[in-house]
Amino acid sequence: MPSVVSGTATAGIREWLMRSGSLSEHLREACPGGFRVMRLMQRRASAWPDEQTALGLATDESPLVREVLLLCDDTPVVFARSLAAARHLDGPWRALRGLGSRPLATMLFAEPRIARGALEYCRLDARKPLYRRAAAAVNDLPPDLWARRSVFRRDAAPLLVTEVFLPGVLSR
Repeated sequence: MPSVVSGTATAGIREWLMRSGSLSEHLREACPGGFRVMRLMQRRASAWPDEQTALGLATDESPLVREVLLLCDDTPVVFARSLAAARHLDGPWRALRGLGSRPLATMLFAEPRIARGALEYCRLDARKPLYRRAAAAVNDLPPDLWARRSVFRRDAAPLLVTEVFLPGVLSR
């Protein structure tokens, strides 16, 4: 993913892509009817090649993969995918296992020892597995979506968080 948002992103999407801090907190403020997280999947699974590179995983490693929908007033606004190497689940990222349907941000932004790396941005279409995962969770998506990702580090252990912005976010 590149580190600059292309000029083709609309102003509304660009505003969400560029927000710093906790996306969950920003959404909570923008959702008068309520914000919640719906966990879709959490298990050890294969990482895609770009995810392996971002996390420094060997091709045969199966990280913990967590996929969720962030809902605003029961409308899906973000599809998120997070990965952590299995070897870090008994150490720096052990809290991931018991997170359930709580926002990952409650852990990431509350702990001062966790550092966030640079944001990267990408426009997705149906050729990308991330788009297809979001489309499996949400019906009737437009032909392309914008996503951002960053690596969080705790005690040098990386955690990759990718957020795909769904059409519903534009009305927030």
